[in-house]
Parts: sequence; structure tokens; C-alpha cells
Amino acid sequence: MAKPTILVTGVSGNLGRRLLEHLSGYAVVGIDLTPPAASLDRFVSLDLGREESTRELHLLLREVQPVSVVHLAFVIDPQRTGVIDVDRMWQINVAGTARVMEAITETNRTAGAIVRQFIFPSSVSAYGSDMPEAVTEEAPLQAHTLPYAIHKKESDLVVQQRAPSLRGCGVFILRPHIFAGATVENYLMGTFRGTPNGKGKRATRMRQEGKRLPCMLPYGQQYLDNKIQFVHVDDMARLIAWFLEREPEAQRLTILNVAGRGEPMTFAQCIHEAHATLIRVPGRWVMRRILEILWNRQISAIPPAAVPYMSGQYIMNTDKLRKFLGSDYERVITKTSFDAFMDSFPAAPRKS
Repeated sequence: MAKPTILVTGVSGNLGRRLLEHLSGYAVVGIDLTPPAASLDRFVSLDLGREESTRELHLLLREVQPVSVVHLAFVIDPQRTGVIDVDRMWQINVAGTARVMEAITETNRTAGAIVRQFIFPSSVSAYGSDMPEAVTEEAPLQAHTLPYAIHKKESDLVVQQRAPSLRGCGVFILRPHIFAGATVENYLMGTFRGTPNGKGKRATRMRQEGKRLPCMLPYGQQYLDNKIQFVHVDDMARLIAWFLEREPEAQRLTILNVAGRGEPMTFAQCIHEAHATLIRVPGRWVMRRILEILWNRQISAIPPAAVPYMSGQYIMNTDKLRKFLGSDYERVITKTSFDAFMDSFPAAPRKS
């Protein structure tokens, strides 16, 4: 019996590569700009930032007939990906998401309900950066300032609005908290690791010498007390695979917050466990100015607009996810927020 086909966009990204390890029971068609190191049943280079990609993807869907589409393609780190222009980012992130859904709609309209499941990872950042209480899935999306967060919010809304038009296709929006793990590179983990992750010569030299940038927070105990959650990238991959193994639910939209088990961490805990050096500054505006200098000198890849997300509290209620997974919850979400965070530091880092 032939294996069912799964199509994964953004297959060469970190989450895409981790997901592939769980898809041995499927024929996998991967889409990205460059192929992943892992072997696939088929790889297609496709730029979802182009209008023409809608038709190209539609023709591909008709040909390979995947039962599920997992849409992971998203520009997160402008410097690392080389996509600095915000309009170009929007075309890939928001318009690209709409193009994928339009291709599915047209395929299911003209060829029957081929694609029966669409999975889209949104983000905790879509909720915003200052949430005094743990938010549920019904909370308004109030992302601001940071293009990545704003694009996640807009893409999340695109998926919600277009879900009913997918014609027999069930839709899952997963809103994960900050990814953690040894393979993960993102703003927050880079902050706690102190990685000089810019593309400049000085950043390269600092990395070679093992130097770390300090963590930075405004004065005030509340910034140390602010809480944050993490989810291990392998648990996120395991969760997506769990959904792929279920019988698809036609015409149903399901939204789920995703975070590691257990209690959130405080920023003070994160800094302590990362063995990071902390410097305090007079306010967020000074913090942003320092990040602007590091960004412009290509020492750090953390965009200055990320300041609210590096100093605010945003935690989620994940009761709905626990109920949805039932007895599989601890088998799928294997790590607590603390465990996920600590796995990002395989060896105790030293202070510079």
C-alpha cells in the first residue's frame, strides 16, 4: 500500500528538519528555497513571496495529492535569512500564507477534497508583549512593533478568515511559545546565550574567541519577575506529527496554545541558569538604542523592535492543549519549560 503524501513548506528550517524525523510513514514533498540536508521523496524550490507561486503550488498539489499540508515557511531572522526588507518579509510571511491557502482551495474545488488537513504554526508573539495573566486562545491578537510578531498576527488572522473556504479541509492553528533546544536559534535564546550573531567581522571574531554579549534589562524588579514559557522544538515537531496521524476533521478550525509543561520561568531564573551577565539600563528606550548600535554594527542580529518582547511578560494558558491530547499529553509534550530552556545550554556557558 502506497504511503500517504504530506507536503511541508519551509522544510529546510529548524522545525522542518526536526519534523522530518517523525514522518517515516509518509511520502514527504518539501518546499523551500534551498533543500534540507535530509533526504525527501521530492523537493521543490519555490518562493512563496512571488504571486506566481500560487499557481505553481496548485499544480504541484494536483500532481502529488497530499492528504495534509504543513505550512512552516516564515522569515523569522532577517539577518540570518538575508531578508531585511520588511515588505519582502510581508510578501513571504503573510501573503505567502494566503497563497498556500488559495492553492489548497483551488485544488480542493477542482479536484475534490484532496487536501484534508492544513497545519499552521502561529506564535505567542501574536498576542503581544505585555500580558499580566496567562491568555487563552480567545484573547485578542495585539502584536506590535516587531515585524515578525505583526506578521504572525496577520497570518493567524488570514488562516482564521480563509479556513472555511478550504472545502473539506480541517485547519489547525498552533500558537507555540518561544522555541528552545540545542538546535534552536532565535532572538530570546540568543539573548540568554549572549551570542554575537551578527554578520559583521567583529561578531565573527567574538564568536571565534568565545565571547558573550551580556543580557540587558531596564531597572526595576518587575523586569526580573516577568514570566516566560518555552517549548522544546522537538516537542513541537512531535505535536505536529501527532496531528498528522489523526483522522482529519473536515471543515473544522482548531486553535491551540502550545508551551512546555509545568510552571513558567522568570527572566531572573533564565539569566541565572544561563550563567549570563546582566546589565541594567534606565529604560526600554535606552535598551532599544543599544540594540540599534549593535544591529547597525552587525554585532547582534536582534532587531531593536524586539525590545518589548525581550522585557515584557507573555504567558499562555495551555489547558485546551492538555485536554485535546488527553492521555497522550505527556508523551507528546515531554519537556517542561525549564527542561526545554536548559536543553539549549548543553554545556554550562561561562561569563565573559
